[in-house]
Amino acid sequence: MAKLLVKLQRYFRRKPVRFFTLLALYLAAGSLVFLHSGFSREPTVTGGQRGHGAGEGPGLPYLGVMQLSRGFKAAAATMPERGRRHGPWFKSTSKEPAERSKAGDYGSTRSRALRGRSGREKEEDRARYIGCYVDNTRQRTLRGVSFLDYKKMTVFRCQDNCAERGYLYAGLEFGAECYCGHKIQASNASETECNMLCKGERSNICGGVNRLSVYRLELAQESARRYGSAIFRGCFHRPDNISIALPVSQLMLNMSVDKCVDFCTEKEYPLSALAGTSCRCGFPTTLFTLHEREDEQLCAQKCAGEEFESCGTPEYLLVYQTQVQDNRCMDRRFLPTRAKQLVALASFPGAGNTWARHLIELATGFYTGSYYFDGSLYNKGFKGERDHWRSGRTICIKTHESGQKEIESFDSAILLIRNPYKALMAEFNRKYGGHIGFAAHAHWKGKEWPEFVANYAPWWATHTLDWLRYGKKVLVVHFEDLKRDLFGQLQRMVGLLGIAACQDRLLCVEGQKDGNFKRSGLRKLEYDPYTPEMRKMISGYIKTVDTALKLRNLSGVPDDYYPR
Repeated sequence: MAKLLVKLQRYFRRKPVRFFTLLALYLAAGSLVFLHSGFSREPTVTGGQRGHGAGEGPGLPYLGVMQLSRGFKAAAATMPERGRRHGPWFKSTSKEPAERSKAGDYGSTRSRALRGRSGREKEEDRARYIGCYVDNTRQRTLRGVSFLDYKKMTVFRCQDNCAERGYLYAGLEFGAECYCGHKIQASNASETECNMLCKGERSNICGGVNRLSVYRLELAQESARRYGSAIFRGCFHRPDNISIALPVSQLMLNMSVDKCVDFCTEKEYPLSALAGTSCRCGFPTTLFTLHEREDEQLCAQKCAGEEFESCGTPEYLLVYQTQVQDNRCMDRRFLPTRAKQLVALASFPGAGNTWARHLIELATGFYTGSYYFDGSLYNKGFKGERDHWRSGRTICIKTHESGQKEIESFDSAILLIRNPYKALMAEFNRKYGGHIGFAAHAHWKGKEWPEFVANYAPWWATHTLDWLRYGKKVLVVHFEDLKRDLFGQLQRMVGLLGIAACQDRLLCVEGQKDGNFKRSGLRKLEYDPYTPEMRKMISGYIKTVDTALKLRNLSGVPDDYYPR
């Protein structure tokens, strides 16, 4: 045996090419055996098998196969004889092959639409696909809440968000937009027109250009749909012209809060006003601004249909905001002509710049730009994020810069200032947890937090001082004032931007003010992260900024800036 091995060794030394050829053939044979074993249990699908005979039983249509998530692959392998589950909400109704023949499957627009509809035309656990519908940016088909994600949108994510808020329908459009609603207000479109793949899952269709892939949410919780998401706005005096201010009304002898909220939601109005036995619906307008709240005791009349609830009186209305989205301020676009001046929206990081951009875009109808590029913000709908900051197509430019050269590049500025204690914590959360996430406990307790405060606290002061010194025309807005008086402060900001403020549009913004960039507050720290040394340092910076503001005949910092 040893002599045979020696002879082979000598042979291959003289003929190395033959050795490597033999090795390659061996590896190729092993690969073929492996692949054969992997596919031997999966039946192949020929062209004739696709169609009405592919399902189990007579007359069942072929529904396609959705890609299994990691969590379901192992389970599917152990249950070859049962219908597979495709994610948490979808259930296949037939025994189908795990792989489709690639040849000619998705060569046309129609076949791509069919792929997105795979497994969804029959009854599912929580959602049922009902078709492709026409949509219009001016008159939405689904008029509830909406959100965008140009990177991670999936069918399940859209359905989950709409179901969580109690809506009956969820619709996806442009591959990245999600709309919710209680009623479909448009006509059907051809299935071939819903042909855009979801940004977050290439195996599903998420609508098309002005086309919605609509699902009915079978198990949207009745309690959530009826009342759970309505927001209490307060007690208000009956407006003078009530039939114009709140145009839709219904007499309800057995009145309750959820009945009135249900009625106005069904009629697609964002406001539900209870006036004893009368339920009224409408929009916030100059006739009914919701700015002058009354004592709630004036509305404390028991509901006829629910003794533990108040239903207001004919003179004092109890107002709730329904789940219906006020679309009067949701349209946005780039400036039609190049801007004549560059306006900065300047702030220290963590001072609420992204929130201010959201408000400005809703109030003006124009996109805001950025000195930087943040892909996550672009994916969330800030489309001006990709434009160069000097493009002139956006209404104002986000910046955190504080050098003289950078500041003098702008013709005017809105300077947003926030309590440094809150701003530092917000920026620390953003740095370690994302725009709406939170830093981990280990970061707060480790060396990261003290180092962050030591580096960033001085910048909070120098940022404001630099803009006051080098800025050409600076409008100072305190974050706290914007929260307390959004309508008045937003009017000031829009005025600097050279846009005529539409009052009804600003009232619409008040109802949509939070957007998608508000931290939930569920993970607030249970202790004060600031040491006495930190507070002493920050207090000195606050006094410096306060003095600088007053020297320019501006109001100083709010009282709550000072140490607790």
